[in-house]
Amino acid sequence: MTSNPDRIHMLLGSSEIGKPAEPPKHAGPATILSGLPRTIRRHELHMIVPLADTTIYEMEIRGEFPRRYYLTSRCVVWDLGEVEAWLRQRRKDSDAGRIKKAPSPDVRLRKTRPIKEH
Repeated sequence: MTSNPDRIHMLLGSSEIGKPAEPPKHAGPATILSGLPRTIRRHELHMIVPLADTTIYEMEIRGEFPRRYYLTSRCVVWDLGEVEAWLRQRRKDSDAGRIKKAPSPDVRLRKTRPIKEH
């Protein structure tokens, strides 16, 4: 059986105490190595794009958002590259003023707390 310091060296991958272990040569997601697109599930999409499910669905139907696809009958994913490209394009369109803002509500028409006319 090896001594405790020898076991630590084996676990850390270092031959000297205090010397940092070398990172593995194959660091990173496997998808980068294989060239396959990186897919994200719904909870990851919501961390990137803070829109409601119905908004995303309606935008997909209109062709304004990357389409989801099914890996299985119950597993829906989006292509991360397509979502990132969509975000970059939305930023450019927003900066150029091509995205229309929703009109402000007319507060004079509301039924509760009406504005008094001067």
